[in-house]
Amino acid sequence: MAANSVEAVKNKELKIIPDSHESTWFHFLNNIEPWCVSRQLWWGHRIPAYQCTLNGTPCGEDPWIVARSVDEARVKATAKFNLSAEDAAKIELNQDADVLDTWFSSALWPFSTLGWPNQTPDMEKFFPGSLLETGHDILFFWVARMVMMSLHFTGKLPFSEVYLHAMVRDRDGRKMSKQLGNVIDPLDVIHGITLQELHDKLRQGNLDAKEIPKAEKFQKDAFPEGIPECGSDALRFGLLSYTQSGRNVNLDINRIVGYRQFCNKLWNVVRYVLYYALEPGYKPQQTSFEGVDLPLECQWILSRLSVAVKECMDGFTEGTYDFALATQAAYRFWLYELCDVFLELTKPLRNVPATDARRILTQDVLLYVVEAGLRMLHPMMPFVTEELWHRLPHWESLGSESIMLTKYPANVQFHNESVESKMKLLMESITALRAMKASYNLTNKQKPDVYVTATNAAVAEIASQHALIIETLAVTGTVTAVASDSDVPAGCGVTVVNSDIAVHMMLKGLIDVEKEVAKLTKNLEGLKKQLETLEKKMAMPTYATKVPE
Repeated sequence: MAANSVEAVKNKELKIIPDSHESTWFHFLNNIEPWCVSRQLWWGHRIPAYQCTLNGTPCGEDPWIVARSVDEARVKATAKFNLSAEDAAKIELNQDADVLDTWFSSALWPFSTLGWPNQTPDMEKFFPGSLLETGHDILFFWVARMVMMSLHFTGKLPFSEVYLHAMVRDRDGRKMSKQLGNVIDPLDVIHGITLQELHDKLRQGNLDAKEIPKAEKFQKDAFPEGIPECGSDALRFGLLSYTQSGRNVNLDINRIVGYRQFCNKLWNVVRYVLYYALEPGYKPQQTSFEGVDLPLECQWILSRLSVAVKECMDGFTEGTYDFALATQAAYRFWLYELCDVFLELTKPLRNVPATDARRILTQDVLLYVVEAGLRMLHPMMPFVTEELWHRLPHWESLGSESIMLTKYPANVQFHNESVESKMKLLMESITALRAMKASYNLTNKQKPDVYVTATNAAVAEIASQHALIIETLAVTGTVTAVASDSDVPAGCGVTVVNSDIAVHMMLKGLIDVEKEVAKLTKNLEGLKKQLETLEKKMAMPTYATKVPE
């Protein structure tokens, strides 16, 4: 049985994910030890062994018979002990009171639950399965035994893939135990709990009174304010994001709290879409964007949605199960691309007429990406996405009563490298301008004009055509593309964005020049001292031999 299980993994009929656990599988099954199958528990399969006695005396030196039933045991006992018909009728058969080991019963689970040994409709439809998801700590106790039993009794593997998740530990990497008081109840994370209630739960359990002070100390250090209510979506998303951590997850509640705030962000996005970006009674005019001439920011957000969907699907793919990749893609899209960029770019359009073509197209794209983004996120955050999906305008036109029944947005195919390259250039310029404003302590109320110089006409055209994007996200005044540095007015500070573009910000009247010069002089003196120190070290005779290249 063990050899067949080893061969199944070697020839890839059974795939263990991550494959680093294959060595454990081979170690256990190639060095298999006798299995104690008896336990004194009240549940489980009762041991099918019967002690045979006749007139109160055990039958022979080995009075035990193994059989499926009392009737079968009586027939076997008659043959084994050469009993007459009269004695066979008198024999007493007492079944062993112990039960088989829990893992023995569990090993039969893939097929015994479906009506085995009979060939039932459930057996035909559901056996064998495709994927088992479990913890790596019971790879041998349960998974290997299911495989052995299934191959032995049915001739088939119970599943073709085994995905082993990491073990959840406390924030310090210690195994959760009652003695340490570091056991985290998922329900406490979902519903929240005060520190005093955590202390009370210690006393309600079976923890030794001597261990309670130690456990309370940990709780006080780890959860000084208790555990805030996070909800099941935040907990689920957090645990999925931890799957890249390997064999262990050091669970930090503050990270789960961060994902609760992400849920709040989703609510705020939909609230903005409903009450600010779209008019009352809004109905999308465009639901398909193939061949439609869209503004750059609309093309870009559709492209980023396509990238996020592809990464999520890659993370969900059979044989990969990189759930951390999926959570990162969804989080990045919603927070850093949709909220930080695209939503900000829709705000100026609120000031243009409702009949403006650009505004209408942007509204249609906004609704499209929010709805598709909710479907993308749904497997990882089912409850909040379901609620928000129903609040979107005209969700009933999507042809489903629930987001659960909709198709995953796999058909989102808008990826455009040219658009992404243009937007990347603009975002780099915006980042440079934000950094410049921060370095001069300029607030968003101060909107200096900006002049852009470029090394070629194509880059200059991008900056000129999409100046509104720079103005909106960098919070500046008018952005103007000029031919050369000589066309930049006096009084500007400059930052080189990359080899193709530089941005000049009008600082005249906004900063104290003398203070800025003094600050730069001070920084220059500090750099000179560092340089002198390095030169002295390099001038030492032993420098060349002691310092590696």
